[in-house]
Amino acid sequence: MMKRAACFEILARHIGDAALVATYSSAVDWVDIAPRALNYLSIGAMGLDSSHGLGLALGRPDQRVVVLQGDGSLLMNLGSLVTIAAAAPKNLVHLVAQNDTYEANGSQPIPHPNIDFAGIARSSGYAASYDFSDLRIFEQQVAHVLEQQGPVFATLHVEPTKPLKYDYPSLYDPQKRATFKAAWNS
Repeated sequence: MMKRAACFEILARHIGDAALVATYSSAVDWVDIAPRALNYLSIGAMGLDSSHGLGLALGRPDQRVVVLQGDGSLLMNLGSLVTIAAAAPKNLVHLVAQNDTYEANGSQPIPHPNIDFAGIARSSGYAASYDFSDLRIFEQQVAHVLEQQGPVFATLHVEPTKPLKYDYPSLYDPQKRATFKAAWNS
């Protein structure tokens, strides 16, 4: 199993000028690793990060969009997989950090551990789906995953982390949204 922060550090080296959508634990880890103008942090929108990513991808088909979502978050909006697959945005990459917990809400276990999210994405109609539990393999394949025509899905099997500090005023500072908007529209 991998550490989420280690996966995100690798992703940060390959993300380029893609927009990145994240909420809660994924957002906290990501902004510590890769503070950048094209980070779209969904405010109080657990489960909606994939939907926000879809909207951005459809609105700007010329711009790559990467969604970083937790497994608990995806479970709150599992139907988004079918919606994304039906819309078929070629510029969307959807990564789910699976640690089998609702980490943002106290790390309670999800109802059924070891759900095959990549299999669900595949059967929903995603163009490609992957499962990563070995950091070396993820590092070898991440560039390929990010370059493929989407929608592309990948599960990152990660260890639960220690409780994170959620500094919501900083994380969701309106200036960050304004910075994203300016970078997105440039």
